[in-house]
Amino acid sequence: MNYFSSNFTLGILGGGQLGKMLLQVTSKLSIKTNILDSSPNSPCKNLCNEFQTGNLMDFNSVYKFGKKCDLITYEIEHVNIEALEKLESDGIKVYPSSKTLKIIQDKSLQKKFFTENKIPTAKFWHFKSLQDYNSSSVKNEIKFPCVWKKTKFGYDGFGVEIINSSNDFEKLPETEFIIEELISFKKEIATTIARNESGQIEVFPVVEMIFNEISNQVEYVICPAQINDDIKDKAKEIALNVSKSFEQIGLLAVEMFLTNDNKILVNEVAPRPHNSAHYSIEACTNSQFEQHIKSILDLPLGCSKSNIYAIMVNLVGEKGFSGPVVYSGIEEAMQYDNVSVHIYGKSETKPNRKMGHATILDTSLKNGLSRAKSIKKIIKIKTS
Repeated sequence: MNYFSSNFTLGILGGGQLGKMLLQVTSKLSIKTNILDSSPNSPCKNLCNEFQTGNLMDFNSVYKFGKKCDLITYEIEHVNIEALEKLESDGIKVYPSSKTLKIIQDKSLQKKFFTENKIPTAKFWHFKSLQDYNSSSVKNEIKFPCVWKKTKFGYDGFGVEIINSSNDFEKLPETEFIIEELISFKKEIATTIARNESGQIEVFPVVEMIFNEISNQVEYVICPAQINDDIKDKAKEIALNVSKSFEQIGLLAVEMFLTNDNKILVNEVAPRPHNSAHYSIEACTNSQFEQHIKSILDLPLGCSKSNIYAIMVNLVGEKGFSGPVVYSGIEEAMQYDNVSVHIYGKSETKPNRKMGHATILDTSLKNGLSRAKSIKKIIKIKTS
């Protein structure tokens, strides 16, 4: 099929920063692209061929949008599954598939999927409600501390809590949840798999993620992860098994724990471009966004390797500031060599909201990480 400068229309569900970076690829290839997003001030609004405002969890909004497209993808997981299933039954391709997204939307289904496909993961227990937990004998198996996770609609640390005793359950919302065994680990690592319909696969470098202890968000991503080759190979092997189990087409980000005894456990996966691979825009021959577009269109993937140290730092809203966004320090940050700043174009900021990122390239990991920490201090995101 001729995707370039033709009437072929790619529909993207979600118009946030990931959509914006996907549009940079479709623009380069002259692929007609439509966006559906709930916000009329989406970062994608003025960058696509057609922008539509609508509720991504509403069947009619998603279905009517999809009927005007030849192929659908998404940059966010909170999408109406029934609409995607109906579009697929009507002959419109959805990549990654609705089947994959349905499993990944629900953390209990995701964990069961790992178990059924012999993918190493932390032990877990599923409860439909707090009442279900209180009346269950299974709760006696749970050791504290442990991890509480909402089964649906968690993001960026929201919907995840460390539970230190049974008394902590009194503070939790009434919702379906899973309890996970708290894993003692020395590093959190990740990789991203790209796979097209023809079966071609590209594996991005294994990276190391450093989380902010207060917000539980990724603060820095280091490429490549500082682990030995045997562990890297094992992590890639596990990630490829996850990809194969999902029969994935598109991108699949795989987040993992490296335990103190060098075991690797899969934490969570995401069927879309992911924060852990933003560094790839500058550091890899083909970025995760290029590989996502190529893979869903069944185009040749090309190389995903990196031959330099890259550190990605998330730029988030300052604590105590909510409202129209004002940036400071960007010009000062640009004076550093090998620093690329990405501003997402969100009009409103709030504490810990992802508003941009910066990628630092260096031949020295120590120097690159030091510079990343400097950039984090220089760029401030507040309100007027």
